[in-house]
Amino acid sequence: MKPLPLLLSLVGLLAIMVVSLCLGKYPLQLAEISSFFRQEWFGGTALPTERMELLRNLLLEIRLPRILAAALIGAALATSGAAYQAMFVNPLVSPSLLGVLSGASFGAALGMVFFKNWYEVQLASFLGGVAAVLVAVGLARVYRISGTIMLVLGGVISGALFAALLSLVKYLADPYNQLPAIVYWLMGNLSLADRTTVLRVSLPICLGLGILMLSARKLNVLSMGDEEAAALGINVQQVRLLVITAATLISALTVVIAGAVGWVGLIIPHIARMLVGPDNTTLLPVSALLGAGYLIVVDDVTRLAFAFELPIGIVTALVGIPFFMLVLGNARKGWQ
Repeated sequence: MKPLPLLLSLVGLLAIMVVSLCLGKYPLQLAEISSFFRQEWFGGTALPTERMELLRNLLLEIRLPRILAAALIGAALATSGAAYQAMFVNPLVSPSLLGVLSGASFGAALGMVFFKNWYEVQLASFLGGVAAVLVAVGLARVYRISGTIMLVLGGVISGALFAALLSLVKYLADPYNQLPAIVYWLMGNLSLADRTTVLRVSLPICLGLGILMLSARKLNVLSMGDEEAAALGINVQQVRLLVITAATLISALTVVIAGAVGWVGLIIPHIARMLVGPDNTTLLPVSALLGAGYLIVVDDVTRLAFAFELPIGIVTALVGIPFFMLVLGNARKGWQ
């Protein structure tokens, strides 16, 4: 593990989070934010009561939960993408490989049609993502083809199946109330990321991230190939199942928070790999920090660039496609 890239990435992420707290339609000074947190945590009377109430609502109820949600989503998608790319030894792999995003989107859409409670919609989204990956893994087990080929094919089949089911739900949804909500949610947005949701998903996402990072050394061996990994004493099936389970968990939870956000899990691991190399013990945590900072910046752009708020999924795609085309020419260097 290389400590310097980790330290620089962490400092950069903290700086981005502090700046993002200041930005918004109602801009704030850093000194005032600092005074608020000192007074909130340690007491004092530096700011009037009315101002404290305003800052408490603005920072603790709106901006900070949104920043933390963006950080969690970016870290989860980037780390899942890096882990999948190492496991499948393929630079074009992303967290959506096994159909988790299609399944979670289908679950969310189904929940919006049949449920009124937002918590039930989020639960349906998570279960849909898990179901899609179970279909992909189940197909690989049924056909008993070794290696990653059948997993990839199972993911293609599962993704297509749940994409079709999503289209069916959209076709049957109420075109005046339910369909606009489904379409807007599937574009990806953080407008509904409140403190309760962030607290609810932060622990399982951090747990999944921890599992992936603890698997980094085994992923290094696994990226040499299944036969070589088995010869070195690695239980290939066990490691693969553990990585898929953790990546599925955190990827599905990102849809629970903000809908479908694409391209983060594809481009951020490439950037991290070009910066720190292919060693997963450094690559995975750096990818998490870079992904968190990247999505916070993108969310700032969606909030401030126009008079209206753009869905974050649209912006990540518009930024990610040309950026990935530029990165692709140097992607080989990060694998050597």
